[in-house]
Amino acid sequence: MITEFAEIEVKPGTEQKFRDGVESCKPLFARAPGCHGLELHHAIEHPQQFLLVIKWDAVEDHINMTKSPDFQTWRATVGECFAGKPKVYHANKVV
Repeated sequence: MITEFAEIEVKPGTEQKFRDGVESCKPLFARAPGCHGLELHHAIEHPQQFLLVIKWDAVEDHINMTKSPDFQTWRATVGECFAGKPKVYHANKVV
């Protein structure tokens, strides 16, 4: 299993809209093959910063999600909140 980290900065004033959008899109990820759930973390010191954490069986499962209609729905729901391109990377748990 791998973990996807997406560092997302949102436009000022869209924090709640973004949070609500992520919540409403949880079923899209829940039905994605290889997905084992997501968490959204909101930075305390930087109110426009969020960290989206998603568990996948493999990087390929994430890539397949990005090619799906559900991903287009995700981006249409939350994309207008983005202040810039999210920084996305994957990691293996080592300890």
